[in-house]
Amino acid sequence: MFIPLHDSNGLKHIRTQYVTITLIVMNVVIWLITGPLIGEQAAMRTATGLGFIPAVAFDYAVLEPSLVLVPADATYITYAFLHADIFHLGSNMLFLWVFGDNVEDALGHVRFLIFYLACAAAGALMHGLLMPTSQGPLIGASGAVSGVIAAYVILHPRVRVWVLVLFRIPLPLPAWIPLLLWIGQQFVMLVLDTSGNVSWGAHVGGILAGGLLVPLMRRRGVPLFDRTIVTPQAVETKKPAAIPVNGKGPWGDRRG
Repeated sequence: MFIPLHDSNGLKHIRTQYVTITLIVMNVVIWLITGPLIGEQAAMRTATGLGFIPAVAFDYAVLEPSLVLVPADATYITYAFLHADIFHLGSNMLFLWVFGDNVEDALGHVRFLIFYLACAAAGALMHGLLMPTSQGPLIGASGAVSGVIAAYVILHPRVRVWVLVLFRIPLPLPAWIPLLLWIGQQFVMLVLDTSGNVSWGAHVGGILAGGLLVPLMRRRGVPLFDRTIVTPQAVETKKPAAIPVNGKGPWGDRRG
């Protein structure tokens, strides 16, 4: 539907979004060492061992011991650091880069990390509740990132964000327009697309967790539904320079 490109929503409480940057770096490194660098067969085994498998988590099935890499409960988190390909990785990390810094700013570094992991776990849980006997591994940071998106629109709905609409038209829009449309799409697709490769349930679980947690975990004094309009730099207007009364600029008379 759209691709986020940029916002100019400055940080107010932290200097640098260390957790957001670290999460992005970790996701990229883990994708490299569990995908392109080890080959397809090994990547599939890694996805099985670290991905979230509802049937295993809910005791409908038992994973072959040679494939077990972490306890089943840990896969509620580990799955969120695996990605199928560079496009899967890139889309999740782009959303995290554009929106994660301001959510981290509103929560603080430690609470943002807890928030991110909690949204990831909620995404896995919702996926499992909707498909409890599924034996396919769930992978990807979408559940966690969905929570970040929900938090952002609750915190900063009026910030104008540059987005690429229909993958070709760049527009500066108030954040609530593209983000609420995106959130609505996840709920609609959860009902309509029950057999596709995308886990809409994980997205919805992350959205619900993010919406519930951000009011509880935000810093004291951080408002919800901030009314301040912040415009991307590319469309900011500047006051024209004052013209001297005598009609002369800094280099003398104006020339036509």
